[in-house]
Amino acid sequence: MVKRLILLAGNIGAGKTSLTERIGERLGWKTAYESVADNPYLPDFYENMKAWAFHLQIYFLGHRAEQHIYLAENPQSAILDRSIYEDAHIFARALHQMGNMNDRDYHAYLRLYNLVVNDLPKPDLLIHLEAPVSVLMARIQRRARNIETGISHDYLALLERFYTEWIEAFDLCPVLTIRSDALDFVHETEHLDIVVERIKEKLSGREEMVF
Repeated sequence: MVKRLILLAGNIGAGKTSLTERIGERLGWKTAYESVADNPYLPDFYENMKAWAFHLQIYFLGHRAEQHIYLAENPQSAILDRSIYEDAHIFARALHQMGNMNDRDYHAYLRLYNLVVNDLPKPDLLIHLEAPVSVLMARIQRRARNIETGISHDYLALLERFYTEWIEAFDLCPVLTIRSDALDFVHETEHLDIVVERIKEKLSGREEMVF
């Protein structure tokens, strides 16, 4: 079997972790997830975003680069919950626009980010999960995570706009866009079957289908 490196991308609440888990189980791929529980900067960041935004993004940059390299070099196919590319194009950009990262820190971060990603192995596929902001908000409220209590509709809408702009320009590998509000791959086996088949089609070079 050909080794594959698959990255998942999408807004908060889009279903990345759930799909990563299920694809890993279904196809026997290695999985990797975002560092949240063991992230030493998150508590300070949520206490004072302006003071700790730069530190947090640097931590995520190193963490995701290590994950990406490890999974790319591992002989087993792998799927990664959130890509390193989103850090700069979505989240650091949002922190800068919202005034939580100043120009000096933002441009210093981008210089380091560009140096890191220029040497990373290219992924074989980027899966972009998307859903309306109202659906994302409902999911976030339903799972009731403490660290997500301050997430607003306007913030999600800003991220969604950045995702749209980023995906339109992304050219490192093929992109498969899936509407996670149209397919319940968590509870419906046949919906997961559809997603798996679309992934296989995209990896084989057949035409993309958007849900």
